[in-house]
Amino acid sequence: MDYMTFIQNNWYIALISFVIAYLLGSINTAVIVTKIATKGKKDIREMGSGNAGFTNVLRSVGKVPAIFTIVCDLLKAVVAVLLGGLLFSVMNMGNLSPQSIIMIGEYLCGFFCILGHSYPVYFGFKGGKGIVTAAGMMLIADWRVFVLILTTFLIIFLISRIISLADIICACMFPVYTFIVTFFFDHMGKGHSMLFVLICTAAAFGMGLFVVIKHKDNIKRLLNGEEKKIKAKK
Repeated sequence: MDYMTFIQNNWYIALISFVIAYLLGSINTAVIVTKIATKGKKDIREMGSGNAGFTNVLRSVGKVPAIFTIVCDLLKAVVAVLLGGLLFSVMNMGNLSPQSIIMIGEYLCGFFCILGHSYPVYFGFKGGKGIVTAAGMMLIADWRVFVLILTTFLIIFLISRIISLADIICACMFPVYTFIVTFFFDHMGKGHSMLFVLICTAAAFGMGLFVVIKHKDNIKRLLNGEEKKIKAKK
């Protein structure tokens, strides 16, 4: 199939998928949970590091709100990715297999869910860094990459006790792991096209780069030896 024809026939499906993923991502749990826990008196974006994410909730609000935050952020990514795969499954993309098309849809919708989490339309486009949301996306799109990322995260965190350092390293390794897994296991092992490998790797690179950029302040503190080790508020 000619790719211009493909775009003309399927652009609206992709657009609908991306919009849904973005809107789901925009449901920022950290903001909502903090409002509930403080009876509307505080905004997580004005507490601690100012980041609307799991780590800041853990440090600034407490363990229970942090648990709700991480669970809900994972769930919204799971729903966005599954819906994206479902909508992409009706597409016909030339020489790509149905399984490849679904996974591409999952990766791309995962990116838009992270985008929504970081720039939520419901909360003035000021959100979190997308780490937990990215983890939820990986869990559904490719559990093999998720296992590699989770292992890397645990090793770095247990050694350093610094979540941001583990986040940044995992973000850098995301496209590397994605390429290795899709190339050797899917392309070489199952005969999936190289286009599939490149699209998934490009999406992973985009998400990883986005997460690293969102951690620019953490990187400065790490370089200056000022980044705090994790310590939850009781």
